[in-house]
Amino acid sequence: MATLPSSGKKQNRPIKPVRPRRDFEALKRRRLRAADMFRRGKHQADVARALGVSGETASEWYRLWSGGGRAALAGAGRAGRLPRLSDDQLDDVVAALRKGPRANGFSTELWTLARVAQVIESTTGVRYGQTQTWEILRKRLGWTRQRPARRALERDDEAIANWVEVEWPRIKKVPVAAGRGSSSKTSQDSRSSRL
Repeated sequence: MATLPSSGKKQNRPIKPVRPRRDFEALKRRRLRAADMFRRGKHQADVARALGVSGETASEWYRLWSGGGRAALAGAGRAGRLPRLSDDQLDDVVAALRKGPRANGFSTELWTLARVAQVIESTTGVRYGQTQTWEILRKRLGWTRQRPARRALERDDEAIANWVEVEWPRIKKVPVAAGRGSSSKTSQDSRSSRL
């Protein structure tokens, strides 16, 4: 296994390989192959060996196939945990968020993850932390973070333009036009500069 150098007490950290995403179609094809093998009279151990699965998995597939045939192995259902917010609830949350922070009882027009989580909870009764709230905004809604432009409320663009045109040139130092400059530490009239 490869290692990465690290700063600190430990010398090397192992690089964890990234697990590839599951190919659900390939998994379905494998289960259907198992159904065909069971239909032809193959034993569970033969199916497990041929398809590279555990004996427990082959046994579970046989149980499903015996009860429902090939169709019982066609769909394994959804992988992972079901979302706690349904699509209808998420639509209600989006409608509440589109009204803006002030309409949801906040004092400023700025959304934070904590505020969005509060709106989700008040709208649906489902409580999320900030990390899960960010996942909902990014992955389920496709929203990105937007940062407000930082500008002073008292900003006067006309005064700034006047300052740049009038004051800045007056303040800026202009080099004296007394001849070519030198990077030498000796003065121009020193004996070493005449050689």
